[in-house]
Amino acid sequence: MAEKVLMKGNEALAEAAIQAGCRHFFGYPITPQTEISAYLSKRMPKVGGLFLQAESEVAAINMVLGAASTGVRAMTSSSSPGISLKSEGVSYIAGSDLPCLIINVQRGGPGLGGIQPSQSDYWQATKALGHGDFQLFVLAPSTIQEMVDFVPLAFDKAEQYRMPAMILSDGMLGQMMEPVTLPDPEKPFDREANIASKPWATNGTKGKRKKNIVNSLYIQPDELEKLVVERFERYEIIKKNEQRAESYLTEDADVVVVAFGASSRVSRSAVNAARAEGIKAGLIRPITLWPFPENAIEAVVPTAKVFLDVEMNMGQMIEDVKLVVNGRKPVEFFGRTGGIIPTPAEILAQIKRLAKEGK
Repeated sequence: MAEKVLMKGNEALAEAAIQAGCRHFFGYPITPQTEISAYLSKRMPKVGGLFLQAESEVAAINMVLGAASTGVRAMTSSSSPGISLKSEGVSYIAGSDLPCLIINVQRGGPGLGGIQPSQSDYWQATKALGHGDFQLFVLAPSTIQEMVDFVPLAFDKAEQYRMPAMILSDGMLGQMMEPVTLPDPEKPFDREANIASKPWATNGTKGKRKKNIVNSLYIQPDELEKLVVERFERYEIIKKNEQRAESYLTEDADVVVVAFGASSRVSRSAVNAARAEGIKAGLIRPITLWPFPENAIEAVVPTAKVFLDVEMNMGQMIEDVKLVVNGRKPVEFFGRTGGIIPTPAEILAQIKRLAKEGK
């Protein structure tokens, strides 16, 4: 029977990957995600898995491509500038319709920036990770338990839709510790059955089928267009079926805060403080960043007076919030950047200002 254990976010995520059937990890050290690699370097050999520290981020993501093509659950992790280096390989994986899991434990940027928490990779994750027309399935945890729970979910959705998935964490969630419940060890993931369920995998014909070929190069433009269009038809299904968000005290809220990940934890405290002062505040926490949970925001547009987007950056998700609200209500922004985490008091001050202005 599964029991609660106290774990650091990065290590809990790594253990969750093993429990979810991942036996192939390829990475390269970078703060603040290095504990994922360090943990898996010890655990993978004990469970018959492969841990490989590649010579670079570029090498690591291409190893993921090769492993994923055989049908196994393959994973890599990095932090902001390391993810940038992986972007070409991620595009190849998407163009090959392969499932895999990419972990980004964000740090401040641009450039080398700093090693403190940030959310400045939102655009990178949802709009611009690599060349060409493609998307990632992106999950944003706000607790260490969600770091654990989202790993099997991300693998499942990556395989269901044959696309890369990303868990967009940050230095705060990666380094903090909370009690978590890990998957029941008495119910192990059936890796052989999982591989057998992938008729496209390049794992040997055994003389029973035609060869499978994994490829992202198509010289004929009409052939490439057909594949891209088919991929985007799949994306529309994902938008319809896979939006996830948490709504907190939004039923009567005048001021609706929208925040994801670590920012949502702070924002929830600010919303509770506002309620204690008689201010009708609520919170919408996007869980899937792509597909963006338009439905959750749309549901409160008629009753909200103003939206407050809170992020640990200079304003990125706010563009998606504004697209949904579409000018029907004001959308304002509050953020800290450079690795600074906003405080509940700072967000509460913004909520009180908006409530006083009567927006």
